[in-house]
Amino acid sequence: MSEFQQVVKEGAENVGRRVKRFFLYLLGILVVCGLLFVWISGWTYSEGTRAGELIKISTKGVVFKTHEGQINLGGFESGSDGVVGNIWNFSTTKNAVFDRLQELEGSKVKLHYRQRYKPMPWQGKTVYFVDGVEVIPGN
Repeated sequence: MSEFQQVVKEGAENVGRRVKRFFLYLLGILVVCGLLFVWISGWTYSEGTRAGELIKISTKGVVFKTHEGQINLGGFESGSDGVVGNIWNFSTTKNAVFDRLQELEGSKVKLHYRQRYKPMPWQGKTVYFVDGVEVIPGN
């Protein structure tokens, strides 16, 4: 093999190593960014309670089944459709909470929730996640 062919072969090997190293770095950066996004999406932005009449609890979704519900907070609010009921949508990831909510449908309840920045699609359709239920006495 001539000296020119040897130099070309070594250059091609160097380019191959550089390309491989670039794609490994790129893959590492994408994995770290993905893990960071999943970690941040679990952060609690705010938490609190809301009380009202539980009007709906269901399981929704085609690929990811999520537990979704609505409570009527009472009163009215103005919107683009005129005056409408004050409805609050929420999700829950806990089966025990979902089962308890199914028992209490139609009752007045106080729900403890956590608001997340951006939930994953398999967690729920809203940013509000209920993790506790109390029955309001006097129903």
